[in-house]
Amino acid sequence: MNTLQILILAAVQGIAELLPVSSSAHVIVAEKLMGLDPTAPQMTLLLVMLHTGTMFAVIVNFWKSWRETYFSSAQQFTSNGARLMVATAATGVVGLALMQGIKHFVAANASKFEIEQLFGNAHLMAAALAAAGILIIISARIAASGLNNVSMRSALWIGAVQGLCLPFRGFSRSGATISTGLALGVERRRAEQFSFALAVILTPVVIAKEGYRLYTVEHAAGAAGAHDLLHSLAPGLLGMVLSFLTGLFALRWLSRWLEQGRWYLFGLYCLIAALIVVWVG
Repeated sequence: MNTLQILILAAVQGIAELLPVSSSAHVIVAEKLMGLDPTAPQMTLLLVMLHTGTMFAVIVNFWKSWRETYFSSAQQFTSNGARLMVATAATGVVGLALMQGIKHFVAANASKFEIEQLFGNAHLMAAALAAAGILIIISARIAASGLNNVSMRSALWIGAVQGLCLPFRGFSRSGATISTGLALGVERRRAEQFSFALAVILTPVVIAKEGYRLYTVEHAAGAAGAHDLLHSLAPGLLGMVLSFLTGLFALRWLSRWLEQGRWYLFGLYCLIAALIVVWVG
């Protein structure tokens, strides 16, 4: 994996991770087109670093608005914190139950089965992209009632839908959670803020999971594997910076289209992307 390939993946990850178009689907397709192995330890290390870059982009972009809302008083902090906890708990329950169900019915409870083994399935990825696209388009057509905040009930539903996104690459997390908020009548800006607050909670868990997978592979490879990873560290840092910058650009793009009533265009893009994924295979 050369520096140009890392920069391409960083740009794809930074933009697609924060737009409602599924970064994983785009990254996997980009890897296939460049002939890269998504299961290689160097790729796992790069993915961890790129996720870190986009997480910092979310924090920088939303910090001012979160400070004015979530941290404006002790009451607001407690109230919003409780909703985020409920949503995160719902994500964990639904996501873990779904992954265990997939392991039971698809892999017959094979001990070595990992959900990542499904990520290369083009038809499954295309179906998830299409589902996300339809959800985005439907939510865009539902008139928001202008609720000022996310209710506990809305938080529960948003978290549950986020749980559905965990096993399926192509089912955009941001697209699904924001669309669920809009469908429940949450005001657009509030739905966006809540969705990405959930992302900041979820991303460290994803990074830790990928880091553990990287550790197990590196441990099995021994000194040679550790040397290869150290060799990939510097280009990975460059990729992390680029994913941070492109992430900021993507967030401003998303906010602008959401406020201007162009949310449905992301849904149309997901439908087109689903066809492309099937074609690329």
